[in-house]
Amino acid sequence: MYIVLAIFAFGLLVAVHELGHFTAAKLLGVRVNEFAIGMGPKILKKQGKETLYSLRALPFGGFCAMEGENEDTDDPRSFMAQKRWRRVIIFASGAMANFLAAFVIVVILTAGVRFFGGTTLTELVDGFPNEGEHGLMVGDTILSINGEKLYYFEDFVLFMGISQNSGAREVDLVIRRDGETKTLNKFPLQRREYVINGMTQFKYGVTFNRIEATALNKLLYSCYTTMNYVRIIRVSLAHLISGAAGMSDISGPVGIVDAMNNIGQDAETVSIAVASIASFTALIAVNLAVVNMLPIPAMDGGRILFMFITWAIEKVISRRLDPKYEGYINTAAMVLLMGFMALILINDVVKIING
Repeated sequence: MYIVLAIFAFGLLVAVHELGHFTAAKLLGVRVNEFAIGMGPKILKKQGKETLYSLRALPFGGFCAMEGENEDTDDPRSFMAQKRWRRVIIFASGAMANFLAAFVIVVILTAGVRFFGGTTLTELVDGFPNEGEHGLMVGDTILSINGEKLYYFEDFVLFMGISQNSGAREVDLVIRRDGETKTLNKFPLQRREYVINGMTQFKYGVTFNRIEATALNKLLYSCYTTMNYVRIIRVSLAHLISGAAGMSDISGPVGIVDAMNNIGQDAETVSIAVASIASFTALIAVNLAVVNMLPIPAMDGGRILFMFITWAIEKVISRRLDPKYEGYINTAAMVLLMGFMALILINDVVKIING
């Protein structure tokens, strides 16, 4: 059941992305020849007034085929006949649609929440080893960990977890105490054993304040969470560039669906499973948006960058470049991208087989 739900969730994100392109193109008067959900052979199709709507066999992928996007045409409603700012809007609309989808998911997930965790300390466990004027005190607000700002309790868990996973036993904290900002460099904050109510627990030893989940606070939290996914992706990309993460940590559609299925299987109840998969889906939605807007050839961001490059070249040479050259570059980049996706697919399958 969770595999089906995961496939549906991922397919929905792709559909939303392509719907963003499609909607912007239609509103700006660009002719769309086909709007497809999925890839491969057509399962269902319906011819509209000018657009063919199709559902294809493979649930991963989709496209919005605009007239003149990659070929020469004299149609005044073709994509390449539009002003550059219109083309930028069309390319960016896919990412914007994914951001909107993520925001809606988070809003739905927070609808029943009664409070959020803050970043102000309300209690330190008995035996906390670093309490005091030169350590942490009740009433302190933790502003950042290792340079990453904190807004909610989830941020504390995330960045402490990243620090712990890297093997660090100390963190750099910035706190606010009595209206003043203090820096605690190389502060020894980590999980350790505490005896609480006669039971041994593995904790950081700190408790944070609660923020009442009013309608306004829910909206603010949803906005923040959606944008904070961008920060999580930025940290992940930094780990890839630095070598802290490798090829085995990259997943494509198959790996994402498998991860969603595992999240569902590990949940204690069906309702928790659905909520967890929905939360992960919101993260993937933002991931799709960010990756698509990176200045990489064949990606939306790469095509926007190429438009600005051609604009600069045309200003220098005082004549318009033949659109076919952009088509050649995009086609070549797409071939390379598909090859990279094939490698990721093989990597996903190997990881699943190896358990």
